[in-house]
Amino acid sequence: MDILPQQPSAQFLTLEESAKVDAALLSSPEKFLTRLTISSLKLLKHISQEYGVAIEDLTAQQVIAWFEKDSKIRREQGIESAYLKW
Repeated sequence: MDILPQQPSAQFLTLEESAKVDAALLSSPEKFLTRLTISSLKLLKHISQEYGVAIEDLTAQQVIAWFEKDSKIRREQGIESAYLKW
């Protein structure tokens, strides 16, 4: 029985992006940070769209509130209802 790899979700790297990071002349810790930064950028874009503000106008409190809201959705409605699937 073959198990198909899960499709990357919107908030994480695509296979192409991951391959580009792998090919970069970076150390393993630098590659990890690069992946984290790209994923964070995607998430910040999503959060800024939900709030209707530019990324640079997001506040730390808005980001915290967004995580609290997504966490509450996950707890109350299940992981599939939340934006972040972890």
